[in-house]
Amino acid sequence: MITVAVLGTGNISQVHIDGFLKHGNEARIVALCDIVPAKAQAAKDRFGLTGATVHAHVDELVERDDIDLVAVCTPPDTHAELSIALLDAGKHVLVEKPMAPGLADCDAMIAAARRAGRVLSVVSQNRWRDDVAQVKAVVDSGLLGPVASIQVDSAWLRGLAYYDLWWRGTWESEGGGPTLNHAIHHLDLVAHLLGRAPHAITAAMTNAWHDNAEVEDLSVAVLHYERALATVTASVVHHGQQQRFVVQGREAGVELPWRVYAEQVQPTGHPAVGGNRPLAAAIDQVRERLPALPRTGHAGQIGDVLTAITDDRPPAVTGEDGRRAVAIVTGIYRAAVEGRTVDLPIRPDDPWYSGKALLEHAPRYFPKTGKLPGYDAEVDPRGTGW
Repeated sequence: MITVAVLGTGNISQVHIDGFLKHGNEARIVALCDIVPAKAQAAKDRFGLTGATVHAHVDELVERDDIDLVAVCTPPDTHAELSIALLDAGKHVLVEKPMAPGLADCDAMIAAARRAGRVLSVVSQNRWRDDVAQVKAVVDSGLLGPVASIQVDSAWLRGLAYYDLWWRGTWESEGGGPTLNHAIHHLDLVAHLLGRAPHAITAAMTNAWHDNAEVEDLSVAVLHYERALATVTASVVHHGQQQRFVVQGREAGVELPWRVYAEQVQPTGHPAVGGNRPLAAAIDQVRERLPALPRTGHAGQIGDVLTAITDDRPPAVTGEDGRRAVAIVTGIYRAAVEGRTVDLPIRPDDPWYSGKALLEHAPRYFPKTGKLPGYDAEVDPRGTGW
């Protein structure tokens, strides 16, 4: 039985707790920690975790030798410090996305995991979706042919009050807007499908109407691959919140929500009427034959992490995978701020590697203002530290 602590008991922690409870034969939550202990106690009561203890500081988790795994569900700018402390104490770590706002912090987390010989996994729960697994299987089958284009709409809608929570809406604490905190899932999937990061990025961003936040609320990026491009829109200003993911290969294309495109090309080069029905049917068969995932979303990834610990193997989503997504986001922000195409990778001697350049040069679109009623922590409560 793997013993688990949940660090940070805000909204996303509820998904983690529910996910661990679905693996009750393999894992048991023994601790909840939050700098506002009343929030941890409320989570304990809500989920009936009678055997779990409540803590107010990460040091209390570090000092316990009966905790195997910690789910880090705190604001992004705390991920590195907390994860490193836990890894150095011999705990395995599952950290929420984004892994950290900067590449230097990501590398420090990876180094800590290697040093401790412990599992470090970054939440990428969309890999544990049946439709995403189906697209991955189709791409891997080769039926699409070489991929030429991926189109991604990470389209969400968030009102002004969304950025009134104390840690959202600033470059220092949240690390960015929807590019980092929403589209990072889709950026991870692009790299996952293609098996590599882009070699260059072009991008633009703005704050269209969230006049209580420093960060962008809309960005558009082009990821450059060898003989392929991926276009990614990251938004919290889209009514309808329609998520779109399209992969176009030389022979055929697939789209989420599920749709297959397969044209039959005539000798003139133009598509024939009716399309390539046998190829479309073969692609559909790959999808239909793929067994359903036993668990999806966070619960699916939690199951993988638990198995990785038990079997002493790397998790399906490693620290390196989490870093790759942050590297793409860093490239998008740099390209947008500098108004040019940016080459990857970003080297350790580059100011953008540490995150310092982003903090120095990112536009502060609007002053961070407002408080969100009903939250325990209407201002940053971290004076006592995590």
